[in-house]
Amino acid sequence: MIFFIPLFWVFLLQGCITDDKSRIIEVTKDSETFGQYEKIEFGVRLKGNWDDPYVSSDIAMDMMLKTPSGEQVEMPGFYVSGEPGEESVWGVRFMAQEQGRYEYYVRLKEHGQTIHETSSDEFESVASDSKGILRKNNLWTFQYDNGDLFRGVGENICWEARANDDNKYLKELHENPRFNYEYLLKTLAANGGNFFRTWMIYWNLPVDWKVVHNTNRYENSDARFNETGIERMDELVELSDSLGIHFMLAMEAHGGYMGSGWERNTYNVKQGGPAETPTDFFRSEEAREMYKDKLRFVIARWGYSPAIGAFEFFNEVDNAMYNVPEEEHIPEELVRDWHEEMSRYLKEIDPFGHLVTTSVSHRDVAGMNEIPTLDFNQKHIYRGTKTIPEVMRNYSSAHEKPYVIGEFGYEWDWKINFYEIADEKISDYKRGLWYGLFSPTPILPMSWWWEFFDEQGIRYYLGHVQMINKLMLESGGGNFEEVSVRARDSKVDNYAVRCGNKHFVYLFNGEDAEQKVTIQLPDLKSALELVKIFDCETGVFSEFSGRAESSADGVLTEVVLPRKSDKVLIFSAK
Repeated sequence: MIFFIPLFWVFLLQGCITDDKSRIIEVTKDSETFGQYEKIEFGVRLKGNWDDPYVSSDIAMDMMLKTPSGEQVEMPGFYVSGEPGEESVWGVRFMAQEQGRYEYYVRLKEHGQTIHETSSDEFESVASDSKGILRKNNLWTFQYDNGDLFRGVGENICWEARANDDNKYLKELHENPRFNYEYLLKTLAANGGNFFRTWMIYWNLPVDWKVVHNTNRYENSDARFNETGIERMDELVELSDSLGIHFMLAMEAHGGYMGSGWERNTYNVKQGGPAETPTDFFRSEEAREMYKDKLRFVIARWGYSPAIGAFEFFNEVDNAMYNVPEEEHIPEELVRDWHEEMSRYLKEIDPFGHLVTTSVSHRDVAGMNEIPTLDFNQKHIYRGTKTIPEVMRNYSSAHEKPYVIGEFGYEWDWKINFYEIADEKISDYKRGLWYGLFSPTPILPMSWWWEFFDEQGIRYYLGHVQMINKLMLESGGGNFEEVSVRARDSKVDNYAVRCGNKHFVYLFNGEDAEQKVTIQLPDLKSALELVKIFDCETGVFSEFSGRAESSADGVLTEVVLPRKSDKVLIFSAK
């Protein structure tokens, strides 16, 4: 595989020096003026000594910046190429979150001691159309740096096509090379999606894996960080940025700490790491310091990008803890302590303030939901989509932070023939999105089985949900209030929220017969009129032609729902 180094870094390699003194030789930037919230890239030529350029206690290059408002910012740099004792190439990628003049200099440390600092230089940040990083706002929404509101609508796209899939019924589908980031992300954005979730693992984005498996895309590496994984991660970030979509990056997955996954794990002593067992990965101070260098590298290389909507430490850490023989169970307090230390460190070294989280399958880890440096909590729900609203409501209320369903689905068991239950899976896919839209969460529940749903041709449905999502955000300015709704004399699911001067009511008739429903909104004090009905299946708005009246008991409306159908009613103030 051929790797391409940006041209300005190639120029830095020209020339040589003859003495052995560690120092920074030259710092270059690709412009004098940069757009606010857009990437600024610097090339650094230096001479240093190290055993491993990715070990920050050995050697560290950082850029120290003073923002226009006077804030001091430390931006980690990253190694690109070169040998110790000779001229080497390093880089810095930054994103200006303020407009105005930035001052900066570069610092080189070896073994924790400052060896050299450059003189100060500056650049200008000017207004742009970019929005910046996603941040917490309330239980229902995130907010960009520029103040715009965001609510995620999307799906899991956790890896590209693998070389060999073990699903009896979906093997050919899952191995189809069509399922790559270029195709999946472009179609996600084209269908109204703005958020997805993906994994770092030994077959996908193996930045932290020397040994890869079940992939034709990546190669093994002797380096601390896998060059082929780094290259693909660069491409993923740039592609996502170009499409204006965001992703949650799961940096660890439970499978990497079980069975053959652990045998390949970079932290395993068998691969030259410090840990004899997965428990040692969480417990060992050496392993923790090694992991912090991974976090430092991730921030240095990709932290500038708004495409990274959230860093997720673990996919389903409870499965790594308990899906092993009882004598190998990893203690809860150890996992909680690890997450507390790592999330605190990540917050310290990330100058941009990305959102941070982790996930469990279905078993809570004692105390982890209360960690203050985890910005939102999440779990995964299969075979229980109807419970999603209650789960979100209970957890967000109990822990006073947003709650997200990072995975959901009608069925998790890949040994089942999904084509025999396709109708049930598709209906469940749609319900999960609507239940999430009408519940307190800043990211709607994300479906699993992305290849299957693409093949079934239903990813268009994300756009239908996105239409109502945008209306809610525009109407309420990010404020959501759950309101009481009753569907009298019928068997329909119903949820309602108030966003500004509009009330949105979701109705789902899961019965095999048509339902004539009398909707009552008893908590409303002001006079409202039902002005639009949205057909969830067709994505079409229509004017209401039936009866709607206000009474002492609230607004009463009669609506007809065909079998297996759902609608959103939109009330506005008169």
